[in-house]
Amino acid sequence: MSTQTHPDVLEKLVSLCKRRGFIFQSSEIYGGTGSVWDYGPLGVELKKNLKDRWWHSMVRARQDIEGIDAAILMHREVWVASGHVAGFTDPLVDCRNCKKRFRADDPRIKGTPGTPDAQCPACGMKGTLSEPRLFNLMFRTFMGPVEDSAAEIFLRPETAQGIYVNFLNVQQAMRQKVPFGIAQIGKAFRNEITPGNFIFRTREFEQMEMQFFVEPGTDMQWFDYWKEQRMTWHRSLGLAEERLQFHQHTTEELAHYARAAFDIQFDFGGTLGFQEIEGVHNRGDFDLTQHQKHSGKKLEYFDQPNNRRFVPNVVETSVGADRTTLALLVNAYREEQVPGEEEGRTVLGFAPSLAPVKAGVFPLVKKDGMPEFAEKLAKELRAGFPVFYDESGAIGRRYRRQDEVGTPFCITVDGQTMQDGTVTIRDRDTLQQERVAADRVRSVIAERIGVGV
Repeated sequence: MSTQTHPDVLEKLVSLCKRRGFIFQSSEIYGGTGSVWDYGPLGVELKKNLKDRWWHSMVRARQDIEGIDAAILMHREVWVASGHVAGFTDPLVDCRNCKKRFRADDPRIKGTPGTPDAQCPACGMKGTLSEPRLFNLMFRTFMGPVEDSAAEIFLRPETAQGIYVNFLNVQQAMRQKVPFGIAQIGKAFRNEITPGNFIFRTREFEQMEMQFFVEPGTDMQWFDYWKEQRMTWHRSLGLAEERLQFHQHTTEELAHYARAAFDIQFDFGGTLGFQEIEGVHNRGDFDLTQHQKHSGKKLEYFDQPNNRRFVPNVVETSVGADRTTLALLVNAYREEQVPGEEEGRTVLGFAPSLAPVKAGVFPLVKKDGMPEFAEKLAKELRAGFPVFYDESGAIGRRYRRQDEVGTPFCITVDGQTMQDGTVTIRDRDTLQQERVAADRVRSVIAERIGVGV
């Protein structure tokens, strides 16, 4: 079996994802909403599997991390304290001719914006670009019946602040001792100026964040610990070793409050190349100190054995759920030529535990009791994991359809099944088939995908 991978598969994935029910353009019948995407039946399963995997490793498998779900709408002063109101801005320029907007540092702009020699990178006109203006990336809305500045609030641009303001609530309610962490999965919103590349950069996205609160002086030790832990987790997803790397933030890249920062990058291929899918940051005591200052409420931890109080330092791990979902799709995509067949196949080679559908169940033909047997088997299997039943078309085409959506196992009910109660289980990657008693299929597949029955 020969495998062909493509350096840039995004265009192919956009088509596949729409055709097979992974991801659709939001509001497509109205022309679409820019850089906003809807997850279809298979996409929502893939992303949920990813989030469940993260939640289990971060919260359920550990005693020192608690989970929360903070509200999207927060007090306006939260974003003043965090620096987002004053500093979460990009300098932008507008073209007075084509009405398009660009970042002032867009490398495609020739000349200096605001001068006669500046050339618009879209329409090519000279002298039409405005001087740079600061543009806040937060979406604004109003709470209550009157739209005035007193009622102005924001859709959160990150989930971390909901953790910081709940630090003492969680610590005291759960009787946690420093060091400990708080984790959450949630939506965030950024009015990005240059979004694109499918679900890589969107205006509405989902984050999986954990803030780990530590004693001052131990922050770099915990930073190194979480850096390695998080890379190990990404490898466990089946992402290819050669497509993962660390990127250390330079002095110029570091946020003003950060003591150290590393990105975990994945090679998306093509024009994207290596890009961040997770950030690990040593944020010092900046966040809790800021909220303590602006709220007037102490956010100190009381170390009872040593009879002292301190503001913890924070080590942050922040994963983009959408970007990592895209990494899974890119990593899994392959095209193969199968010996003895003229027509090749497209495969999404997800790790079985992450695949949206775990098994396809097919009657070989629609007669001789095979559909009834297959439907009964599919119903039994659904009690343990997602199953797709298909009785239409040639069996080879049914296999190919499941290969394309990443289903790791296909179960076929045939003539021999009606004689001895055995079925065939086909492996997506090896194409090998084995006969198994129908009453053992659920336990066999559950063991291979790593779930209980």
